[in-house]
Order: sequence, then C-alpha cells, then structure tokens
Amino acid sequence: MTAEASAAAQNQTDKEGASANSAAVAQQAAEAPSENAADTRTAKWSQNRPQEKTITDMLSQYEGKTIVDTVFEGTTSLTEGTAKAAIGMHTGDMFTAAGLNKDREAIYNTGYFYDLYPSFEVVPEGVVLTYHVLENPVLNGVKISGNTVESDEVLYGLVTLKKGEIINSRTLQDSVQAIQDQYRKDGYILAKITDMNIDHEGTLKLTINEGVLEGYKVKGNTKTKDRVILREMRQKVGEPFNSKKARRSMQRVYNLGFFEDVNIKMNPGVEPNAVVMELDVKEKRTGTFGIGAGYSSKDGILGMVSIGDTNLFGTGDAINVTYQKSGGNRDAQGYTFSYRKPWLDSKETVGTLRIYNRTYEYDDYNTSGNLVESYMRKYSGGEITFGRPVSEYSTNYITLRNRNDKYVRHTGGSVYPKGRSNTAWEKDNFGTTRSVTLEHVTDTRDNVYNPTSGGRISLMGEVAGFGGDFNFQKVTIEDQRYTKVGRAHVIALRGQYGVGFGHISEFNQYKVGGQTTLRGYRDDQFRGTRMMLGTLEYRFPIASKVQGALFTDWGAAWTSGLTPKNIRGSVGVGIALNTPLGPLRLDYGRGRDGGRVHFTVGGSF
Repeated sequence: MTAEASAAAQNQTDKEGASANSAAVAQQAAEAPSENAADTRTAKWSQNRPQEKTITDMLSQYEGKTIVDTVFEGTTSLTEGTAKAAIGMHTGDMFTAAGLNKDREAIYNTGYFYDLYPSFEVVPEGVVLTYHVLENPVLNGVKISGNTVESDEVLYGLVTLKKGEIINSRTLQDSVQAIQDQYRKDGYILAKITDMNIDHEGTLKLTINEGVLEGYKVKGNTKTKDRVILREMRQKVGEPFNSKKARRSMQRVYNLGFFEDVNIKMNPGVEPNAVVMELDVKEKRTGTFGIGAGYSSKDGILGMVSIGDTNLFGTGDAINVTYQKSGGNRDAQGYTFSYRKPWLDSKETVGTLRIYNRTYEYDDYNTSGNLVESYMRKYSGGEITFGRPVSEYSTNYITLRNRNDKYVRHTGGSVYPKGRSNTAWEKDNFGTTRSVTLEHVTDTRDNVYNPTSGGRISLMGEVAGFGGDFNFQKVTIEDQRYTKVGRAHVIALRGQYGVGFGHISEFNQYKVGGQTTLRGYRDDQFRGTRMMLGTLEYRFPIASKVQGALFTDWGAAWTSGLTPKNIRGSVGVGIALNTPLGPLRLDYGRGRDGGRVHFTVGGSF
C-alpha cells in the first residue's frame, strides 16, 4: 500500500468515528465521576425514565388523537424555543407514532439534549404530549492534551463552543472534525481524539493520540545497505507519523537511482495507534563496464574502457573511471576520474572529486556552422565540490576548480590551413583557469530522472583569478518547471540566462548549440559572454519505458549588452528510452540551418 492509500483509508475510518465520539460526549459527561448536583440530576433522570420498549408499546393507543398541547419539561428558554421550532406535529394536528419518532430525532439533532422521552395525558379534546428532556451540561472550559505537533493556539481556536453556554453536540462534532482535519492537512493521518469527557467542574477534556512511527523495516535490498536507505527517511522513530514526510522519504529513496520501484506500507505497531513503516524496494543494476572500439582513417583504431558504479559496494558512493586511446594518433588519449560521496557527515554534506587529463581532436565551427579549424586540444586538472542542504528542498554548493587548457597542434581546417598556434588567439584562450563557484539550488521535482511536477531553480556565481591566466565573473540563473497533463503527459519548461565580465576564454564562455542547449545546431556553435535559452517540451508515453517528445528551443549567445542578438530557434521531435544502462535520449531538431540529429546518454532536462 502506498502512503496515499494508507492516508485515504485512515481518513475514512476516523471520519466514521468522529460522529460517534462527539455524539457520545454528553453521555460521557453524564457518567463522568463528579460530586455535584449533576450526579443527582442524572441519577434521578435514570430512575424516572421509562424503557424504550415501554414507550413504543403504548404509542398505538394515542394514534389518531388530536394534539391539544405540546409541553417541554426540563428545558431553558433557549433550548425550549429551539426544540419547539424543530418539531413537525403541533397543537391541532393528529398524533402519529411515526410523527413522534421523527420529532424526537429532530429534537436530538438540535444538539442541545443528552436524552429525552415522551409522556401522554388524555383529555376530552385529545392528548397532551409532554417531552421530558435532559439538557447537555454547561461548558465551563476546554482542556486539550496529547498534542505535540499542533500548537495549543491552533487547536483551541478550532473549538467553537462558548464558555457558559450549554454544550451543543453538533457544534462539538464540528470542532472535533476541524481538529482532525487540521492534523490531516499537515500530514498527521493517524491522529484522532481518543477520549472526550466533562469533569465535575464543567471542563470539556479532549485527549489526542497523534499516532507515532514505531520503527522502520526494509525489504528487497540485496546490495544496498539498510543505512543507505534509512538515512533518507524524513522523520525519526518515536515521532508522530506524517504522510507528507513518508511520501517525501519515498521520493528521496527513488531519486537515489538504485531502484526500479519503491513502495511504502504501513504495518501496525506494538502500541495502539502506532505504525511500522515498511519500505519494499526493487534494486536495479548500478555498476557499468564498457569497452568500445572503432576505426577512423585519420586516427586509426580508437579504443575506450570505462568502469563505474553509482552504488559502490552498496554504500551509495559513486565512482567512474574512463580511459580513451587512439592507435593512429599519439596525442589522442587520456582519462577522467570521478568520485562522489553523498553523506560526508550527519548534516548530509556531499563531496565530489573530479580529475581529468585528456587530449582529443576538437572541431571549431563559426556561427554559420562552417568548419574553422580542427586541432588537438588538451585539458588537465581537477575540481572538488561540496554541498550542504539548508532546507528540505534547497542546497548550497561550492566548487574549487583548477584546469589547464592547451592547444596541442593543428590537424585540419580550411580557414586556418596552418593552424593558430603561437598567435594572440591562442594566448587569449588557452591557459590555467582557477575559479570558485557558488551555487544555490532549490529542487522540488517529484522524480529527478523523469519529473512530472515541481521544478528546479539554480542561481550560480563563478569568480576566476587566484593566480590563473583568466580573471572573470559569471552569474547564471536557470529555472525548470514541470506540469502534469492528464495521467502521464507532461509539459516541461526551461529558462536560462547568464552574463559574464572580464577576460573569459572560449572554454569558459557560454556555449549555445547541441543536445543540451539549442537542438538543430552544431555543438557549441554560438559563444559569448552573455547567454539566453528557452525551451518548451511536451512529453507523452509511447510504450513501457519509452517516451516521446515535441519541443521548441530558442536561444542566443552574444558578447555585449544585456539583451540577446540574433536569437535562433528550432522545433523537433525526440524519444527517450529507459534502459538497464540508464536513460538514453535521441532528438531531431530543425533550425535555420537545416536539421540535425542529437544523441545523449541521460535526459534532456
């Protein structure tokens, strides 16, 4: 059973019990131990009240008689007027047993009476009908106990009974329901009022049992350690159970990326109104090993070896090592290494280390999509990132980067047949970048791999210098929003804007074009110190683990001013596949220069 199903079932059960509880409060009040006149009143009432069967048996002898008068005994001026207004048989009407039963129910439903019974006096003109009533007690105060997650101020404000007035059971029922609705609104679906009574001083006492989480149980995990799953739980054992926190816990476990499915079931605990939260997971493959080979007339045999695991030894850590080598080109080789530890301490600090040293051939295109030059390019260095949550959905990150980019040698191109080595362009764009990046991210997506609701907004600032060859500042903001349409269709929106100042190399400039930015154009076709992007995508299911998409991308990169110049746009179609090796995405976009096909491992955004 999911957390939502459990909430619905419990909500229905408690609603059914609320009416019975509040209807019985007057009886509990009457039977509550006391040492005042109320005891004498209820004792005398019990002695004088006839049995219901006795009342029923004698009704037939009055059928058809004219009601000469209707009298109320035991009422005050307030309740007598209310009771008279509720009845349907009046003086001059013909008496019927059905009418009497209907009127007794109507008097009860006014909410002011604990009990009532009729008596009859036959007179020559007909019958005098007398209703003997026992009013509910007078309220002298309210005392609520057992609440820990809801404040006294909130709960007392929901009780609309007035001090000094007769308790109205309908108003009491509404107040009880309002208290339980308040708990449910905040996710505490097990909370209920377990006791209501009035003491001898006239104080209404409401006792709340909030329903605690007694423990956790994990099933289905063979590789992943229990602690990796349980550390994602949003509430502690012993706290009142909260369905919102349970749902968020399920999201966090699924977003680890280790499981095909995650289900939550509530099992009864040892104590009354307590639960044990059972998490049933279905693991998927997290380790990867790949060997790739190819042949190019330019580079000869190309080879690649990659090994990694996003759940290393079941600890939740992630590692990846990739090595590439070209047999025909002595320069084309290198490696990348990354290691991520999501829990460095109890404050959920995440740390990521990346080290790289790679040389590869790079094709440089101009804004018209024409090849400018092909050359061997090398980058080496590393970066380290630390992140720490500041709230449930927001995290701050800091990244320290030290990277060296080098122009190795010219390999081709029509514009610069001898290359651009030892030119002013090389000096301006190759060298060491040392920077510090601060980023604030708020992520409310329901599923980070295939979001259907929520969004992700990030604000990032990067400062470079610190003895490096480039001194610049960049500020970038990005917002992604997802809205579910129908059962499985999603509208995805993305907006991004960035601006940079100072000496920014081509590598550090904003780049627009390609799969992740502007589809239908070459990768990095447009560059500049300013950037703007916008995407609208409609996603729909095609088959199991297959999703289609219709999209339009718009964007630009430029070098001066704050408004975009020469905005390019594209439209296209895409398909996303969820495979055992991870998500794959294939898109065809058509822009001003024609159409292009894009492929990537992972999603679009």
